[in-house]
Amino acid sequence: MGEEMPDFISIGECMIEFFAEQPIGEAESFTRSLAGDSLNILVAAQRMGTSTGYITRLGNDPFTEYLLNVWSAEGINTDNVIIGEGFNAVHFVVELPGGDRDFVYYRKGSEPSKIQPSDLDPLYIQNAKLFHFSGISQAISSSSYETVKHAIEIASDAKLQISYDPNFRAQLWSPDDARKAMMDVIEKVDFFLPSNPTDCQILFGTDDPYKVIEASNDLGVLNTIVTCGESGALIAVNGETFHQPAYKPELAVSSTGAGDAFSGAFLSSYLKGISPKDSAKIASIASGLKVRGRGALTTMPSQDDVMKIFKETPFDV
Repeated sequence: MGEEMPDFISIGECMIEFFAEQPIGEAESFTRSLAGDSLNILVAAQRMGTSTGYITRLGNDPFTEYLLNVWSAEGINTDNVIIGEGFNAVHFVVELPGGDRDFVYYRKGSEPSKIQPSDLDPLYIQNAKLFHFSGISQAISSSSYETVKHAIEIASDAKLQISYDPNFRAQLWSPDDARKAMMDVIEKVDFFLPSNPTDCQILFGTDDPYKVIEASNDLGVLNTIVTCGESGALIAVNGETFHQPAYKPELAVSSTGAGDAFSGAFLSSYLKGISPKDSAKIASIASGLKVRGRGALTTMPSQDDVMKIFKETPFDV
């Protein structure tokens, strides 16, 4: 348990991940890790020097101790983590030739999906500076959907900054459901974080990031960051729109978590009062360093690693 209230909080589901380098049906061994967009963004922000906290439920199985130990080692506050009697969500993943990935999920009915509005501690949310949620947090169950919506209301009433990564996943819900969920919350969102092309095409029917920003603005969103993979990001913050090129390391192993690294580093920097353009540069470096390896934690960069490049390397925007 942490003593100080965190500045950056997130709600969602963290899964146990088992990774293999062979097809899942043929693999004889797996490497254990953890995964979840709502957790990844906290790790990114925490390593950039921002205090973070997680809102979730965990099951009553041996993985709970592992998850709590990892989060504690990262410095993530767990005061609003509730232990239930169910099981923790698990997925298996394998990297296929050509960079594609194959997933098998065991998550339906998991303890994280049973989160409900009464699990929320309003003071925990009210004392933060930024509340983050994702489309996955909305999609995993009807009770999680309602809990996220209630948390947004608490955060909005307390004048927190609210960030939203729609993060569409076809195995969780339909494009129509995802669009309805976005429309249900978008008026409360301060930072909208869609990825291109998937989120943009599903939610807005276009892969033109300028059109997505225009559409987001029409919905009342003041700040939109469209991440575009190797093409960098298009950023519209505080009335200014600009393109941020990607920082590309010499070695790229996996893009998993790169978008979370970008968002976490950008929001962490912005909360500290760093300008949008410098925040974008910092975020691009963090994202580029993340792709050097796989897994949510392994190569998520530290503040020292990112700022060393930011200060010493000419990095044109």
